[in-house]
Amino acid sequence: MDLTPSTEAVGPRADAYAAAPLLNCLLREVAEPLQALGDLRVYRLPSGRRLRVRGGRRPADPEVCVAGTWHRVGHTELVKLVAEELRRHTGLPGGDLPAEMVDSRDAVAALLTARARATAPTDPYLRSEQSLITGHPYHPAPKARGGGPVKSWLPYAPEAHARFPLVLLGVREDQVAEEGDTSALDALGTAPPGYRLLPAHPWQLDLVGRELAEAFADGRLRRLGTTAFDTWPTAAIRTVYEPGRDLFLKFSLDVRITNDIRRLWSHDLRRLRRTDTAAGQAFAGTGAPAAWLSDRGYRTAAFAFEELAVLVRDGLRGHLLPGATPLLAAGLAEGFDGSPPAATADPEAWWQAYLRQVVPPALSAFDEHGVVLEAHLQNTLVAVDASGTPVQALFRDAEGAKLLPDVTRAEGWERLVYCLVVNHLTEIAAALAERRPGFDPWPAARRELARHDLPEIPALLTAPTLPGKTNLLLRWTGADGAAARYLPVPNPLAGP
Repeated sequence: MDLTPSTEAVGPRADAYAAAPLLNCLLREVAEPLQALGDLRVYRLPSGRRLRVRGGRRPADPEVCVAGTWHRVGHTELVKLVAEELRRHTGLPGGDLPAEMVDSRDAVAALLTARARATAPTDPYLRSEQSLITGHPYHPAPKARGGGPVKSWLPYAPEAHARFPLVLLGVREDQVAEEGDTSALDALGTAPPGYRLLPAHPWQLDLVGRELAEAFADGRLRRLGTTAFDTWPTAAIRTVYEPGRDLFLKFSLDVRITNDIRRLWSHDLRRLRRTDTAAGQAFAGTGAPAAWLSDRGYRTAAFAFEELAVLVRDGLRGHLLPGATPLLAAGLAEGFDGSPPAATADPEAWWQAYLRQVVPPALSAFDEHGVVLEAHLQNTLVAVDASGTPVQALFRDAEGAKLLPDVTRAEGWERLVYCLVVNHLTEIAAALAERRPGFDPWPAARRELARHDLPEIPALLTAPTLPGKTNLLLRWTGADGAAARYLPVPNPLAGP
């Protein structure tokens, strides 16, 4: 199969998809707003140059003013412009980030080409997980895939509607390292005597295969074929879902996706049970329909602890309300065929129902149990009833959750506000408002937040700004991908 996308067919679309999040980052983090002219917005960059874009939550059609004349900026020129401005702003060269911006755009082109040939899943949940062509709307290179050739990663790309079997390995019993409940892994196949089953993501095995040659040679590791069933990659790419067994598995992946190399790091795995237990307790016995998808346990090989780690996560069916359909919040923000907010005739009622499901459990977990959920768009599922109305929220990812007092209450609150309000609610609200001109989502959000008696709420509802994560500057300066750096962004909760 020819995996090279037709530049003529998809090039302009790929440019637009890739430019929008890059522009969002540039405008949020280093640009100074000057004026609005209809749907056009004019900004001053650190160099003094003026940049004009067509406004909205996905900026488009960037132009730079040169000698009094506006000139269109294509994606290649935009990457060069961003690099020049950030070198001036930070005094740092930026490392590999410009190349990642290009890689992200080229990945989008490959994904658009592949999607045109692929069949989307009929299951609305899987369709929502595999809908994210833009991806993180405030990351400079949200679709970068480590710079590898398209054929190395496209077969495993959720955005290309991929599905694939897992590789089954046998790990000699004396070399198995595990914690928690990993019994689901033993049902994936049959291990020979003296060995335990260990599924592997085929892309990860391609990436680290050479490092494992000695283990295969001396018998610590054996290849046992593949699973008899396909798995579906979710939006997280390294997490897959098997609907028949209702099972999520999360793997290490030695590729940078957004800010991080997506390994299951040993320090995260070793604190996983404590974090997951606390999160589970925060959701237990509340009487609310909200649910926590537990990261039950992990299994790996002692000689390749991070490289071959696999994490077992709860499925959906044991948590869902009868008749409810789960959907990825990020998919609701980006849009997909059959997305409920696009079809609702009453955005106000839909939005109120959404807030009632998503906001209370996140605030309760923080205030009553000291659990800071990473309640952003990719870690939140919202289940809807037959009419498309939100009736339940499900949260996931113990790796991203934080506990008090491991972080201070102030630090935890800042992180929760960023994840829940800035990253999550702002995007869903903007998607609704974009489809329904004149609809103001923020009075309902203020009312929902005001119902909760947390000491931080009054300031949240009146502060002129909220914390916005600086993904462009974080990556440009080479900071640890897990380090959150914030700058103030306008607070829509505070009103006009």
